[in-house]
Amino acid sequence: MSKLSVIIPIFNEAATLEQWISVFLSCPCPIEREWIFVDDFSTDNSLDILQQQQTQHQFTILKQGFNQGKGAAVILGIAAATGDFIMVQDADFEYDPHEIPQLLQPLLENKADVVYGSRFKKNALQVHRTYHQWVNQFLTFLSNLFSGIYLTDMETCYKIFRSDLLKSMNLKSKRFGIEVELTAYLAKTKARIYELPISYYPRTQLEGKKINWKDGLAALAHLIRFNFMIELHEAFTQLPTRYLSK
Repeated sequence: MSKLSVIIPIFNEAATLEQWISVFLSCPCPIEREWIFVDDFSTDNSLDILQQQQTQHQFTILKQGFNQGKGAAVILGIAAATGDFIMVQDADFEYDPHEIPQLLQPLLENKADVVYGSRFKKNALQVHRTYHQWVNQFLTFLSNLFSGIYLTDMETCYKIFRSDLLKSMNLKSKRFGIEVELTAYLAKTKARIYELPISYYPRTQLEGKKINWKDGLAALAHLIRFNFMIELHEAFTQLPTRYLSK
């Protein structure tokens, strides 16, 4: 029986965390799941809520000794994951976890090694905030140009990887550059990629959104670095031979 590992980075999500856990953990999934919450040194009572909820639900809590960023939390979660597939889930209501089963399907049918959930494919029904949409689409355009992979949403949180592929990556990004790095490294392999439409309900800075214009500027540097300055042998350790380009 296959298993999905879900990594949930947490930083100051106390306002909605208890409600979010209740909704997320109750969503159906066609395979077994493990939940790995990584608290990135929250300064509110997010960690207390996680520990209280852990008595009702079976999930793992990992703690950072100081605030390092989403990428660092994801890397810690990947190391702890034991599933056949691994994905990241933000602890907010921007993404709909009810759509995870449809993203898993190409992996379960052995048609894909990675599945991206796109917020911008034509039959994804929602209204976007114009500025963030333009920035995301511009970064995706550059990623496509540099990597040779055609995607409509490189920055999406919803990416599901085969575990052996993801665990072999030597990921370095501490903050939101992790999305650029994942795609750039993926482009160095012959992994099979699917992209399917998903729903998206963006929140504002006032509602707790943490990515900002500085991360957008940093993404430009990440695009150059990870696509052109990191070789395959630097990007991976013990990459399974079926993913090798040659």
